[in-house]
Amino acid sequence: MVDMSNPVYIVTTHQMQAAEKAADASGLSYEQMMENAGRAVAQAIETQYDLTGVGILVLVGPGNNGGDGLVVARHLAQAGAVVAGYVWQRETEGDKNWTLLDETRVERVRGEDDADRSRLAQLLDQSAIFIDALLGTGVSRPISGSLAELLEQVKTVVTARRGPQTQELIEPARPAVSDEVGPVIVAVDVPSGLNSDTGEVDPYTLSADLTVTLAAAKRGHILMPGPEVVGQLVVGDIGLKANHYPDDVKLELATPAMVAAMLPARPVNAHKGTFGTAMLVAGSINYTGAALLAARSALRVGAGLVRLAPPQVIYPILASRLAEVTYLPLPHAEGGLAPEAARVIRDNLARVKALLIGPGLGQANSTISFLLDLLTGKTAGKRSLMGFRRSDPVDSADDADGLPPLVLDADALNILAQQEAWWQLLPVDSILTPHPGEMARLMDSTVKEVQASRLDVAVDMAAKWNQIVLLKGAHTVIAAPDGRTTVMPFANPALAKAGSGDILAGAIVGLLAQGLGPFDAAVAGAYLHGLAGELTRENIGVTAAMAGDLIGFLPVAIREVTGE
Repeated sequence: MVDMSNPVYIVTTHQMQAAEKAADASGLSYEQMMENAGRAVAQAIETQYDLTGVGILVLVGPGNNGGDGLVVARHLAQAGAVVAGYVWQRETEGDKNWTLLDETRVERVRGEDDADRSRLAQLLDQSAIFIDALLGTGVSRPISGSLAELLEQVKTVVTARRGPQTQELIEPARPAVSDEVGPVIVAVDVPSGLNSDTGEVDPYTLSADLTVTLAAAKRGHILMPGPEVVGQLVVGDIGLKANHYPDDVKLELATPAMVAAMLPARPVNAHKGTFGTAMLVAGSINYTGAALLAARSALRVGAGLVRLAPPQVIYPILASRLAEVTYLPLPHAEGGLAPEAARVIRDNLARVKALLIGPGLGQANSTISFLLDLLTGKTAGKRSLMGFRRSDPVDSADDADGLPPLVLDADALNILAQQEAWWQLLPVDSILTPHPGEMARLMDSTVKEVQASRLDVAVDMAAKWNQIVLLKGAHTVIAAPDGRTTVMPFANPALAKAGSGDILAGAIVGLLAQGLGPFDAAVAGAYLHGLAGELTRENIGVTAAMAGDLIGFLPVAIREVTGE
């Protein structure tokens, strides 16, 4: 759908308008952009659905979004669909795209000629696909009046057709399964009523199954609650190039091509050393599974050697479950790590290319002491963390640069959050993988404040802390200290399961060990993890999916991205 030589940006309404203005000045006219937009939407629909003889209703609004809809109608009619256009408050006199429909069999109904909306009701009943081209970006006023009535009528039809149908026969042993799919809703650029800058959703907005956004994703597509009405997001090419966008456009949407370019080559003469050694400091007596999930994930993304370093007390459990890793059992206390484990790790870093700390560690006092000793290079026993308080000073990490590239997850983040100016303990460009709750603790803030401005929070904190910040959640955000920011295209409740974050951390450290830079490792790991989640949802479902299922789909995700 898009030219993969160009980045896929995430823009504000103002930035999109500036890009279109620059494109027009360079010779790509607004008229051509509209033609390209309509063709791109039609192409996206043709790719997903067999259109031969299918009834399609295009809901056409007054602005450029409605103009795009008229172009979509023409292209879909030429593709063999039975297309009708229902026009709301649009002036059609002198409208070129309206006139071009004279050459097609597209029925056109003006809303003012259908006062009781009886023809609209008939078209809704006859159509399998509804295309929402009523309101585009830049619309912030609440929907009201005749448009609210129109959208409410459409919603009522969708609800009725998607709801349970009357059955004459009931099979008690199994529910009846129907291949009948209710009407599909496709949004042009944004679902009408979605604020393209904030993600706010009007009560009358139609929830789309597919949104074909034009040229670039909009911030509203990825800021909650926007993703709840966007459905599958596809980016359509309208001819814009990277140099058309203003300089303040920094956000990018991750794509398969982007990730494929990051992944290392696999030469035929490779050996395990070619793909690096990852060490994982993970697990405690209550969280053995976290260590297993992270280690398996690191293996599945291609690390040459994975060395799992758990507390010795859980080593027998792990060794009986996972044969493909080597082990470094560590001194233990309180069911977790003892402070002297820091020295053992430092003594065994000779060939380690990447180090993950955190999954399932717990937060016992001995584990807190271990982590701070490891980061500061202190000898075990010099510091007692009994009665530890956030305000207690800890020396900056004079010896932290002696550690390999770091990934810090879960309890490692929770321990750091207790320490004043904790980021000074870490080497620059360490990878932090907080969920919103952990992010709030690291910032000494609240989850509500984090979620209210996820994009800006990740960018600002990456710069302040001088670290790579991967803020988990729907549309995970990865931000670097230099301002590079990439957003994942996934919003999937199948990932909302315990252990999912351990698999993400394992994937990132496995890629980091193979030589990817920290930002690329975070982006590629998050993308493969998210794609594995999509495959899990498709094959297992949202409700029954377990975190471990993701690991089985990581190889499939890699094959889809790389074409192996």
